[in-house]
Amino acid sequence: MKTITSVVEKLIKHQPYTEDALMRKIINYSALAEDFQPRIEKELGKSVNVGSIVMALRRYYPQKRLDERVMRDLGDIVVRSGITDFTFLNSNTILESQSNLMEQTKTIPKAYLTYSSTFHESNILVSNDLTQLVERCFEKETCVMVKHDLSSLSIALPVNNSKTVGLYFYIFKLLAYEGIPIFEAISTSNYFTLFLEKEYVNQAFALVNEIKG
Repeated sequence: MKTITSVVEKLIKHQPYTEDALMRKIINYSALAEDFQPRIEKELGKSVNVGSIVMALRRYYPQKRLDERVMRDLGDIVVRSGITDFTFLNSNTILESQSNLMEQTKTIPKAYLTYSSTFHESNILVSNDLTQLVERCFEKETCVMVKHDLSSLSIALPVNNSKTVGLYFYIFKLLAYEGIPIFEAISTSNYFTLFLEKEYVNQAFALVNEIKG
């Protein structure tokens, strides 16, 4: 059976920033209760007193899903600038185009190339000096987006990062608090790379380096 407490918990769990504010005790319970009131009344199908919602909020115990000490185990942070992001629609020839690009870049010293793919699209991130080569190799493909002059922030992840709940959320949350948009994100087993517009990279680097300490 639904109760005020159960609905409050559901609303909070779907609003992680609210849960974080409750954990830090920097939120106005009465204002939050008034904000929740219409949704709680809709869920329960009856009128609910704001005071009852405040009581439920005060009884709520936020779950600390991430031990922040894990963040201190983040490894080196590598910053790279001058990156172009291409997105192509997948086709019957996309793998051939990719193979052609890989073949031509393998002899280029220090060539930067990252490739990822979903069911619908393929994404290629290269250093700016390789953009014309990408355009030639993928001239038969349908390009849906090109973004020049991005910067990347590559972070070495701690051991057993795949079993750490909330690691990525913690990083994204802090960047969101600072108003830093993420243009692209790519993760491998031990590294996590964020791609940002160049005006945000210094701020993002300082923030990630700060949380390591």
